[in-house]
Amino acid sequence: MASSYAVELRGLWKSFGAVSALRGVDLELKKGEILALLGDNGAGKSTLIKILAGVHRPDRGEMIVDGRPVDFRAYSVSQARAMGIETVYQERSLGERQPLWRNVFAGRPLKNRLGFIDARREKAETMKLLSDVLGLKGAGLHADASVLTLSGGERQGLAIARAMYFDASIIVLDEPTTALAVSEVEKVLQFVARIRAAGKSCIFISHELPHVYRAADRFAVLERGRIAVVLDKSAVSLDGLMRRLMAGGEGDELA
Repeated sequence: MASSYAVELRGLWKSFGAVSALRGVDLELKKGEILALLGDNGAGKSTLIKILAGVHRPDRGEMIVDGRPVDFRAYSVSQARAMGIETVYQERSLGERQPLWRNVFAGRPLKNRLGFIDARREKAETMKLLSDVLGLKGAGLHADASVLTLSGGERQGLAIARAMYFDASIIVLDEPTTALAVSEVEKVLQFVARIRAAGKSCIFISHELPHVYRAADRFAVLERGRIAVVLDKSAVSLDGLMRRLMAGGEGDELA
């Protein structure tokens, strides 16, 4: 029987020396949903997504991806990608001075029958991504253009489109709207909506509550390494969500 969950986390613990970053995290990401992961700095969000991405190994606990248990002894960034997990980090995910097509296929080139990089095909696929996934069109836009020609929102969109191109079923976004102008935030939220429309799942990490409230279906609040509460959007208003986070687990009023 197929699982209804894209990812299931069971009892994840992770310490760095004497510091416990995660303390028994239980969390599920449903297929086709946008799940917001919220919490203060130091709550454990970065550690959790790096475990998902294969960067860190938990001290104990389980992770199940689409019904398949993960063997953490062999789990890595490449294995995470092979299982359909892609992460777009808050730090720059693109090489600014590299052309767009090299950014899309960095580390995962398309090759011809002789085993050489097929630059012509990579450029053609990049143009399709720009047009079909990002909706970017114009006479001056081409695959050889530098990433510097894109706005902040378009750069985030390109990173999301790259994940979708490689058939990721789970896309993790780490603070994708930070330091963007209002018009650029709108672009990013439209790209997030395309993740859902494509039937993929997304974990959206952000301190910008108005942004995640618009985009997400559910909200998981991480406090001191533990999941404090998971709320459906229908059960909480934006103001209620803000109060819940400011209260740090002491507030009851969510409406």
